[in-house]
Amino acid sequence: MTAPVAAVTGGCLCGAVRYTLTAEPVAARQCWCRLCQYLAAGTATANIIVPREALALTGEMTEFVSTADSGNVMRRHFCPTCGTPIGGLADVRAHLYVLRIGTLDDPDLYPPQSTIWTDAAPRWAVMDHDRPMLPGQP
Repeated sequence: MTAPVAAVTGGCLCGAVRYTLTAEPVAARQCWCRLCQYLAAGTATANIIVPREALALTGEMTEFVSTADSGNVMRRHFCPTCGTPIGGLADVRAHLYVLRIGTLDDPDLYPPQSTIWTDAAPRWAVMDHDRPMLPGQP
């Protein structure tokens, strides 16, 4: 991944939630854990992991708290108007934010570099076997 020349922006479908990212992502990956399949309506989620202090979020968001397959308590954030999942964070890694790639104004900036929780994927899942794949949490 390359560092952004300028701030990277994104937001929800209706525009009520917006954000600016001012640092390069730590990682970019797809996740096939069972909870992400629910969040993505049947497929994997595509995420970048970013330093929390480099992400400025504006607009009201709804928070849903649950325990992930990894055992970590996750705080997931959604736009309450259009329902777009923006991202979230794990309590044990509150300094990092997991941001949905699809919310970037330019989702081509940071394509997934790996795929995780492949053992939880349905048999029909389509995965890029040219990138690293992990059966569970890295």
